[in-house]
Formats: sequence, C-alpha cells, structure tokens
Amino acid sequence: MTRNSARSSVTARPTAPCPCGLDASYRDCCGRLHSGEAAAPTAERLMRSRFSAFAVRDAAYLLRTWHSTTRPPGIEFEPEQRWTGLEIVGTTGGSAFHTEGTVEFRAHYSLHGRTDSQHELSRFVREDALWVYLGEAGA
Repeated sequence: MTRNSARSSVTARPTAPCPCGLDASYRDCCGRLHSGEAAAPTAERLMRSRFSAFAVRDAAYLLRTWHSTTRPPGIEFEPEQRWTGLEIVGTTGGSAFHTEGTVEFRAHYSLHGRTDSQHELSRFVREDALWVYLGEAGA
C-alpha cells in the first residue's frame, strides 16, 4: 500500500462505518487511533488502522506507525485510488503478549474505474512499546 501517490485528503465522517471493516463507526474504531486518543493493542488492529489511514489519506498517522528504520520520508496518495475493503487472511503473533507479529491481508481498491486488490504479508514489531509496521515479510 506504499505505492500510493498525491497529497489530497479524504474526510471520514465520524459516524460512517469504519473503512477497516469492523462493526463500528470510524470515530469509535480507527478514528481513535488516528487522533492519538488510543494505541493499537495488536498487530492486526494496527494493520486495520493503517488500511483506514490509506482510505482517509492520513499520511501523518501512517508515518507515525511506521518503524523508524524503514519509514519513508513522506507518503503520496494516488488521487484516483479509493480503498474499498480489507480482508484479513491470517495472523501470527501480534497479540498484547507478543513483541512481533505478521498480518496477511488483501486490500481492495478501485483505480480509474477498475477494481483490484493488493495482497501482502506484513511484519509488525513493537517500538517504544507501541505496535509499528516494519515492512513486507520476505522483502
């Protein structure tokens, strides 16, 4: 999902369903993480919140939740790309009791009228006691 480009933002209505797919409003789900009100308790929740951050184009949150050794200098979003759904395929580790974990997912999107998905196995670790995205496993 780091292949995105452009700087526009998309405003998520607080009462709209959360883009991550959990049964909660954006405000009560990923919006709490994006605003800094709460931290992701698991690697999967961080993955979901990062998907939502791509959907609402919250570059600051994406950079804040990226491991310091692999964090890019900035993020640009593709203006025509819309993230439409997230499917969690599987997880290993990544609980409140772990220091690392993986999340395999499919992120669905539309771009220029065509639908597609991105499949990735992502690695997450704790940095300063918080879950952060390290990178794609095997990359």
